[in-house]
Amino acid sequence: MIRKEGDITDLKERIIETSLSLFEKKGFHGVTVNDIVRESGTSKGGFYHHFHSKDELLYVIHDYFISYVLTKAQEANATSQNPTEKLQKIIKSFVKVFDLYKPHLTVFYQESTYLNPQYEEAIKAKRDSYKNVLFQVLREGMESGEFRNELPVEITGMSILGMVNWTQKWYRKEGKYTIEEIADIYVDLVLQSLLTEEKKRSKTSRAYFLSDRESAVKSKSKSKSNDFYPGQTNQSV
Repeated sequence: MIRKEGDITDLKERIIETSLSLFEKKGFHGVTVNDIVRESGTSKGGFYHHFHSKDELLYVIHDYFISYVLTKAQEANATSQNPTEKLQKIIKSFVKVFDLYKPHLTVFYQESTYLNPQYEEAIKAKRDSYKNVLFQVLREGMESGEFRNELPVEITGMSILGMVNWTQKWYRKEGKYTIEEIADIYVDLVLQSLLTEEKKRSKTSRAYFLSDRESAVKSKSKSKSNDFYPGQTNQSV
């Protein structure tokens, strides 16, 4: 049974944070409930008050960031004025999770294969909902003439998801660019490729281009860099 979302108590948060650290170090199957109880300074009663099982705990960790990006995408779709603004907000909120929920994402990519089938279905449903929102925005933009309509919606959408998802492999907080600057770069890349030539020339669209913004990413010292670590992932939100 999947519990409904509710208020996060201090103890529940402490159990989650402790589990994140342990799962990162030892893997999901290398950690017992006793390990979590001991490291978080609680009791088994305290653990089972908040989680039915270790499987549910892993689900909650996965659900944190997926729920965040889905909610932000739905908000952008409901409140923004046009498809370009919607897409910009969706991309920026997606990129932000790599800063807000980096430990959760690390565990997600490492341990997602161990999700109980019922929890896996719940996560997949939210991932599919997120993709559907993105695809809907792309279709709306193509139908309204803002986006190039010769581009297939599904391939365009999955390309955006793939690009942003890969951030998990190389982003470092201490690197050359902040997460906000990286998000702005992605928005520029996507809109420069997706907008029609007419829309690219509009004042509202150009506000998203780095070359036309006062807050454009400036050249920095090469003493710091976001090191790229080759790897592979087939996961997407």
